[in-house]
Amino acid sequence: MSLVSAMILATVLAAGPADAPSIPITLADSTGAVAGPRSAPVALTMVSSRRLDQDTVPRRRARAVTYSDGYAKRVAVHKALSWAMLPLFAASYVSGNQLLDKGSDAPDWAETVHPIAATGSAVLFGANAVTGTWNLWEGRKDPNGRTRRVLHSVLFLAASGGFAYAGSIADDAEENGAIRERHRNVAIASMSASTASWLIMLIGN
Repeated sequence: MSLVSAMILATVLAAGPADAPSIPITLADSTGAVAGPRSAPVALTMVSSRRLDQDTVPRRRARAVTYSDGYAKRVAVHKALSWAMLPLFAASYVSGNQLLDKGSDAPDWAETVHPIAATGSAVLFGANAVTGTWNLWEGRKDPNGRTRRVLHSVLFLAASGGFAYAGSIADDAEENGAIRERHRNVAIASMSASTASWLIMLIGN
């Protein structure tokens, strides 16, 4: 390659893709014969490819998340108990309304069913709080469905706190109408929050 040709080629390689000229370059082969004009777009392609590689942002691979066998067992228990939640809510609501509206004249079945349903709900929520919190922690690094799981957990824990408060004023509610009304309203709000929490996971899955 002649000195002039080398200088022109160096100029083309140093130029960006926007300002590099397309200048014919005459090169000689190994026998000294003139090979004919070659244009600079080859160099432009090299420059453009180099700049494209620099502008390309590498994508991170998704990290695999491995769950234990206990995770699947806890999910099964959690789901089974969740299906028992609605019948317990229905029993608590119907019997509680009888006690609220009729007071001491409420039927015997309401006085029997209401504490049983309330106790069953407390046991259910305690078991699901343990299994749900345990699985939430184990799956904390899994991005799939994370927002749904967190929202489900927040609503469930809020409902658990509401039921705990309603239970703490249950004895006073038997003697005081205003406290009885508050007991009912807190319980209904907690039922609504826990049902919404359950539907989030049911529809999402």
